[in-house]
Amino acid sequence: MKGLLKYAFPVLLCAAMLSNSSCISEKKIIYLQGADTMYRVPQQIQQAFELEIQPDDELAISVTSKDAELIQRFNNNTLIGGGASSVSGSNTTNTTSRVSYFLVDKEGNIEFPIFGTINTGGKTCKQLARELQNRFVKEGWIQDAVVNVKVMSFKVTVLGDVKNPGTQTFQGERLTLLEALGKAGDLNNTAHRDHVLVVREIGEQRVTYDIDLRDTKSVFDSPAYYLQQNDIVYVQPNKSVRVKGSTGYTLLSVGATVVSMIVSVVSLVIALKK
Repeated sequence: MKGLLKYAFPVLLCAAMLSNSSCISEKKIIYLQGADTMYRVPQQIQQAFELEIQPDDELAISVTSKDAELIQRFNNNTLIGGGASSVSGSNTTNTTSRVSYFLVDKEGNIEFPIFGTINTGGKTCKQLARELQNRFVKEGWIQDAVVNVKVMSFKVTVLGDVKNPGTQTFQGERLTLLEALGKAGDLNNTAHRDHVLVVREIGEQRVTYDIDLRDTKSVFDSPAYYLQQNDIVYVQPNKSVRVKGSTGYTLLSVGATVVSMIVSVVSLVIALKK
């Protein structure tokens, strides 16, 4: 009986150590450490972020004027409020709102009524709107034209050790990494806060950014703090997840439970004999 207790103790000790492996210190899980003192005095935001138009984007372009008749010649169902749904050239249609959007092709071009092919490569929505507006005025089409351009297909994918992984579509043109993680339900307790990977395609190149969510400067100074269309965010799981999923861990856990039960019974028997 004493021999059994002798071997049971090490097994129980190992099981206790494994069960405590999921306990994580605060320094490993708190986001933006030091931000409370670093930004006690307001600081100027260094990044003036504006989303650039990319291939495969869907653009909603609206043109308004006091004279509605001037707009009619440009209205081929690709302008907001354009009427019945249709498909025209490279333009795609949103059948729900009965408005079709301008699809940016691989070369960064869109087909605009009357004006023909317009290149959007490297331009922001504001820049494209200003270019179109100036052209309306310069060429004498609409002197009081007001043009608005908006990206309608802003989506990012959040994968890995988060509560709700998947592809998310957002409205607007300004999305931060923290907002995307929040919409994914935040990181699980087993996730690595110090290795969040953002994968981005820029032209014909693919770049990656490794961000430590615990480090304030690593988050706010990263080029990936403001996400772009089609970014992929991957949150790495902690090593303990892999350990817990292993066969050895499972067998050890079961063995420790059995031994614990035996020790409890033996202890009870010894106590009764005394």
